[in-house]
Amino acid sequence: MPKMKSNRAAKKRFKLTGKGKVKRNKAFTSHMQNNKSQKQKRKLRKSGLLTGGDAAKVKKAISA
Repeated sequence: MPKMKSNRAAKKRFKLTGKGKVKRNKAFTSHMQNNKSQKQKRKLRKSGLLTGGDAAKVKKAISA
């Protein structure tokens, strides 16, 4: 049986924190910045965490 491969796309987009939570970057940052308020753009710079079933799926994709 060959080794299971991790999903390389997921590996590039998500990181695991020290406690095993899944860290992600926010969406809506790449273009049309002049339509967004300064407050919105500032909040989008920060990373977020995945929750629930999404986090479980990503963990499986990263570690396989």
